[in-house]
Amino acid sequence: MRPIVLAAASSLLMLGAACGANGQTGQAAAPGAPVETRPANGADQTPAFAGQTRAPGVQTQGTLRHAMVASGLVHPWGMALLPDGDWLVTERPGRLRIVSAQGQVGAPITGLPAVDARGQGGLLDVILSPGFATDRTIFWSYAEPREGGNATSVARGVLADDGVSVGNVQVIFRALPTYDGDKHFGSSLAFDPAGHLFITLGERSDAPMRPQAQQLDSHMGKVIRINADGSVPQDNPFVGQAGALPEIWSLGHRNVQGVAVQPGTGAVWTIEHGTRGGDELNRPQAGRNYGWPIIAYGVEYRGAPINEGITARAGLEQPVYYWDPVIAPGGQAFYSGAMFPGWQGNLLIAGLGGKSLTRLVLDGDRVVGEERLLTGLGERIRDVAVGPDGAVWAITDEEDGKLVRLANAS
Repeated sequence: MRPIVLAAASSLLMLGAACGANGQTGQAAAPGAPVETRPANGADQTPAFAGQTRAPGVQTQGTLRHAMVASGLVHPWGMALLPDGDWLVTERPGRLRIVSAQGQVGAPITGLPAVDARGQGGLLDVILSPGFATDRTIFWSYAEPREGGNATSVARGVLADDGVSVGNVQVIFRALPTYDGDKHFGSSLAFDPAGHLFITLGERSDAPMRPQAQQLDSHMGKVIRINADGSVPQDNPFVGQAGALPEIWSLGHRNVQGVAVQPGTGAVWTIEHGTRGGDELNRPQAGRNYGWPIIAYGVEYRGAPINEGITARAGLEQPVYYWDPVIAPGGQAFYSGAMFPGWQGNLLIAGLGGKSLTRLVLDGDRVVGEERLLTGLGERIRDVAVGPDGAVWAITDEEDGKLVRLANAS
């Protein structure tokens, strides 16, 4: 069993006046000033509309505390809240564990298929069935080893009553084509109110694979929509179109590692990695093309323009919001809870490169405020979720990964 850190009151890390009332270390941005002050990599690029990037900074009133509830997790990737308040947590090397709300880290759950844990690959996201209370079914995404390489797959299985194993395992989706690489697998999972399963995928990063984000005969660089049994909804946008894979919901994505369904509207929101600049928040619509790699904000890692260096073209969708420089986003969740009334409907985004939790204030489909939280943690934040009492939980993508709880100390 991995080391355990219990969330005793004495271990709570108080974020006092020196850290800012919003829990940030150092000087917080003045209200209204964007939280990002570094120069953009795409220095000559301009947003397509006001507020598409560098929204006004906002600050949470009061004092926040964060506590390390558990440690010793090896590159945790995804988390799902169980009905009893414990958490299912994936570790990228291929292990799934139950971590209690008090910090006990369980042994690896048996019965999962093998993963290809190279580079960015391995065991990725995990979610519960909408009917988990009666069927105890869970779903997970992973880099599946295959002849000739690997690709993202999604499986489902039944979690035993004692939580030690998963049975009746079925692979319900396999992304195609198989490719021998170790990057941009995606992959986040979410159910919409009608029970459709959304799966986010990357385009595998390497230059020869990038164009497949625009190809309808490939799952690469797509958002996928299927039923819980793996079948294809007949109202998917490309059903019946010659040469198109019917599971595709939207195309033109780079590497989507976060998806969340908005309470009240049922709208699906995704977030994806850019290069040097160009992380995108999107609200993908059926059949729409989100541009990668034809249009993009930011520049190549080596500093050159991306393709033609353009950020807009007719027929290609603009992101709701983008970051340049990047935050390197992981998972995301809409806030709904009693602990932070002022956060209702806000979007919380885990940040890897930025080592922070980003809070976005939304007005319809526009971002009108941004705040960076947990900046003093100093670790790559991989995923975020909201607990039963409204506290915010996060996991950190480190060799000694942590489960962290953020709460209102006022």
